[in-house]
Amino acid sequence: FDAIHAEEALKEHTKAALAARQRPAVRRRRLAPLLACLALVVVLLGGGGWLWFTPTASVSVDINPSLELRLNRFSRVVAVEGANADGQALAQELDLRFLDCAAALEAILASDTVSALLAQDSALTIAVSGQDEAQCQENAHCFSASSQEHDEAHQAGLTLGKYRAYLALHDLDPTVTPEEVQNLTMAEIRDRIQALGGTLPTGSGEHGQGHHSE
Repeated sequence: FDAIHAEEALKEHTKAALAARQRPAVRRRRLAPLLACLALVVVLLGGGGWLWFTPTASVSVDINPSLELRLNRFSRVVAVEGANADGQALAQELDLRFLDCAAALEAILASDTVSALLAQDSALTIAVSGQDEAQCQENAHCFSASSQEHDEAHQAGLTLGKYRAYLALHDLDPTVTPEEVQNLTMAEIRDRIQALGGTLPTGSGEHGQGHHSE
């Protein structure tokens, strides 16, 4: 065999052929994570994406800012909407999408804006529509509401919390309008209700019949 020598051209051709056979396997290994990710996207957008991105409940947080969190069936935030200028600014400031509800509420309460208001004894209302009453923080009013009441609040241009407070104030002062209430803080609404001899509603019963607690 010492007399047999492969020509250089044959060697190069053989090396190129081997490399060509190896490259697809290497590419497949490198593409595997990308393909897996793509498969997940296809499942979310095709087979089950509507389950993830479809809101099934909403949580409104009112202290002025006023925010509404749209939750999917897994209690993850899929959309955030500011109900007034302060709420819109806070929604842009915080990255709440895809957090679970508890983590989103913690982020809102821990924000500089809201924590400063809470330190000033501002009233905070958390309203839940579409599911059972959410767990409350110590100085928050929490209540559940029907989908019908949620729709009525949106028609009035208010979050659930402010809509419930508006109804209580309107019972005492029929001249008040949703537009007038929209930019009031929850503390200002509470003070107006109390000045007229009422209380800020906190329970899930009829509006104007709750009790106030801090």
